[in-house]
Amino acid sequence: MNPELQKQPDDAKMDQEDNSSTIEVNYDHVNVPGRGTWGGKIEFILTCVSFAVGLGNVWRFPYLCFKNGGGAFLIPYVIMLAAMGLPLFFMEFAFGQFASVGPVSVWSISPLFKGVGYAMTTVIWLVQVYYNVIVAQAFLYLFVSFNSRPPWSSCGNWWNNPVTCLDQTNSTNTTVPLKETTSASSEYYYNYILRLSSGIDEIGTPVWHLTLCLLLAWILCCLVLIKGVKSLGKTSYFTAIFPYIMLTILLIRVALLPGSLEGVKYYLTPDFSKLKDATAWTDAATQLFFSLSCCNGGLIALSSYNKFNNNCCRDAILVACINCLTSIYAGFVVFSTLGFMAVTRGVGIADVAASGPGLVFVVYPEAINQMPLPVLWAVFFFLMLVTLGLGSEFPLVETLLSTAQDEFRQYGYLQTKASQMIFRVCLCSFNFLIALPMVCNGGFYLLNLIDSALSGYPLLFICLAEVTVICYVYGLNQFRRDIELMTTVRPNWYWRITWLVITPLTAIGLIIFKIVTERPLTLDKYEYPAWAQVFGRLIGVFPIVCIPAWFIFKYCREGGWIVLREFFKPTHTWGPAEDEHRNEFLSQVREREQQKKQQQEDVETGENKLFTSQLSLGGSKLNSATCLRTTASCLALSAAQADEPSFFQSKLSIAEKLTYAHAKDLVKRGGPDFLNSSEAIAAAAAEGADTTDAANEADDEVKDSSTVGQSGPVPQFTLEEPSPKPRRSKRKAPSFSDLRDTLPKREG
Repeated sequence: MNPELQKQPDDAKMDQEDNSSTIEVNYDHVNVPGRGTWGGKIEFILTCVSFAVGLGNVWRFPYLCFKNGGGAFLIPYVIMLAAMGLPLFFMEFAFGQFASVGPVSVWSISPLFKGVGYAMTTVIWLVQVYYNVIVAQAFLYLFVSFNSRPPWSSCGNWWNNPVTCLDQTNSTNTTVPLKETTSASSEYYYNYILRLSSGIDEIGTPVWHLTLCLLLAWILCCLVLIKGVKSLGKTSYFTAIFPYIMLTILLIRVALLPGSLEGVKYYLTPDFSKLKDATAWTDAATQLFFSLSCCNGGLIALSSYNKFNNNCCRDAILVACINCLTSIYAGFVVFSTLGFMAVTRGVGIADVAASGPGLVFVVYPEAINQMPLPVLWAVFFFLMLVTLGLGSEFPLVETLLSTAQDEFRQYGYLQTKASQMIFRVCLCSFNFLIALPMVCNGGFYLLNLIDSALSGYPLLFICLAEVTVICYVYGLNQFRRDIELMTTVRPNWYWRITWLVITPLTAIGLIIFKIVTERPLTLDKYEYPAWAQVFGRLIGVFPIVCIPAWFIFKYCREGGWIVLREFFKPTHTWGPAEDEHRNEFLSQVREREQQKKQQQEDVETGENKLFTSQLSLGGSKLNSATCLRTTASCLALSAAQADEPSFFQSKLSIAEKLTYAHAKDLVKRGGPDFLNSSEAIAAAAAEGADTTDAANEADDEVKDSSTVGQSGPVPQFTLEEPSPKPRRSKRKAPSFSDLRDTLPKREG
């Protein structure tokens, strides 16, 4: 075979003499310039802890315990952690660390499913936009806490309703039933902080004090992340450790208050009858998704800055356990406070329990107001909330920034530090503008709408797609070998069973349950209008649509199914970023390819049935020298691609891939006789001979060939450019589909 046909530019090269095991592999260099790494392992652990441990650990998990049987809720929570939480956490850690790129670029593992990366990016973009609005509210509460008297402590303010407001410190209202009253802290939050309108239809204008606090939150994000992961790692020492100090101080304080012990008993006393309700299990799985921050791309982005040989399995188990223990620890603080509130009001704990912003911005301020030194404890509590919020917000924003930068770098942009800083400032400014509707009078309705939309189906579908691609498209065994290459230990049977079966089945079950039990969205007693319900569904569906939309885009752009199958394979940029580890990975791939090839050759030799069909060209349609040259070139390209490893995608252009795909089909149906005839055709075309004579000669050669079922060695042939013709032929060359139609059809 002509050696020029085998040496394609940038193709893999393998030098092998006398069946030696020495293999030389040369592939694309994929090291990402200026991406940076963590300053140390402790910075990575602390950043992941601050990312996973957020406001949801304080305001959502304790309420779910109250709702689903107290201590009994820990049973489905731990089971879901083992069945779904830990496997996803470890998978995303290993996924990002192996490739050292963000949640979009990492899908070079199978380019057809790059839409999963775009779905992750969409989710994390929307989350970090509305999450900073909550941080802005915490900032505002922190600032007003420095007053000599907390403004939410009395009812004599312009934002209070004198008829329904109940002043706990001076309760003299006896004309209104207790159930129809509202606390001073509740009216302060809804009437002053939010300036809440009557519905989402009345969006109103931005509330100025919330807007300023939102601007402050985004300025802090920009300053902390301006230099990338280096500055983020240094900040994590404060954002990860300080909340635990504040939680411990608050726990000691509320433990000394009356009624705290009753609250803890309520928290720990199990009601096992609740475990019969499927809601308890779905609540546990949903809480794990949000608490561990799985399937939004954040874990992939953070682990991509790790060193290649980092033990990601140990890190995943450590961070996941710290997160879950933090949720349980925060439950003691919350229920001790609720027990104190119940005793103070003279009601049951169920009457004061709440979740979400209502817990931290209404119930807690009211409890703090009844403690000695309320200003001090208010400052401590809201400083903890700000730290928790920023600790999660910084990695969220960094994930979005690094994802965008990785994509732009592939096209030659953002190569300098200055351009990267400018880009980060611009993106933070854009996010601030996008968040402005959520600080308007009706913005809280919009925030709750987006939060509810993203907490449902998107993460479950992303989870299902991610596990399916890695385990069934890329191959679980190959993924386990990749992890072994990093950590020297291959994941055991537990990880294999959960990744292959338990995790995807759990995701499917949760999707079905949510579809069956879905109800119209409400906010307390407010029911969203129909158009808002539809808008919320569209927000939730948009990330999911990214997955099939990208699939269809590749199908339409790359030439249909015959070429599309090639895009299930990884691209040549997939693999470790550092040359040393990349060479190990590629050598491993080559070795596996040779083993598979040898096994296939052994099977084919034993069966002795490579080709069983005979081609009859007929001669009537091969009347063009262009067609003859294209046919020979097609077969030469097919032979040249035989040495390219099947693990990666072919590096040919789209047109060449189409040619190669048709060539494989022709050779498969025509057998070696088609190769023989094409050799004669190509030689005749190169010498400028008459095309009709060449076709007839080829036809005679086919007729005189051996009988069907015999196959000999494929002859070597050389493809050369034919001499130029004085006149261009007016007859149109037949297409590949016309050429394929001349082949005999297989029987059966």
